[in-house]
Amino acid sequence: MKVAIFFGSISDKSIMKITAEVLHTFNISYKSYVISAHRLPDILSNTIKKIESEGTEVIIAGAGLSAHLPGFISSKTILPVIGIPIHCNNNYGSLGGIDALLSMVQMPKDVPVATVGINNSYNAALFAIHILATKYKDVRKLLLEFKMKKKKKFITEIKQRLLS
Repeated sequence: MKVAIFFGSISDKSIMKITAEVLHTFNISYKSYVISAHRLPDILSNTIKKIESEGTEVIIAGAGLSAHLPGFISSKTILPVIGIPIHCNNNYGSLGGIDALLSMVQMPKDVPVATVGINNSYNAALFAIHILATKYKDVRKLLLEFKMKKKKKFITEIKQRLLS
């Protein structure tokens, strides 16, 4: 089982690193690629073909500004694509990540991109894990244990707040 992580710029690394950390926690193998959809479309197309032939099952793609990377990838594959809109800290008139968010959620028909919140690479990884859990029992077991642990922690925190 594999997840491919794409991001369009090395400046997105700090956000996308969280994705890799969450996948690692669940023992999910992954590969990361820094490829711009605008600057290197041929290399991106070839890489998509390569990861498909290697058995990749889910793609996570983070991008900022016009954020074409997830949509471009989705147009080239039938694998599920999870998009992460990234807030860019640059001088190009960034709109706080709203530009990237809208670019992803407003994809045309026939080019689906599941989209998480701005900079929320954590949820993108968890969504990929949910997808893989439908096929792999070991991932499903780990995910159920993870959710139960989170639920218990939340209940404990609520009780402590009510008592103080």
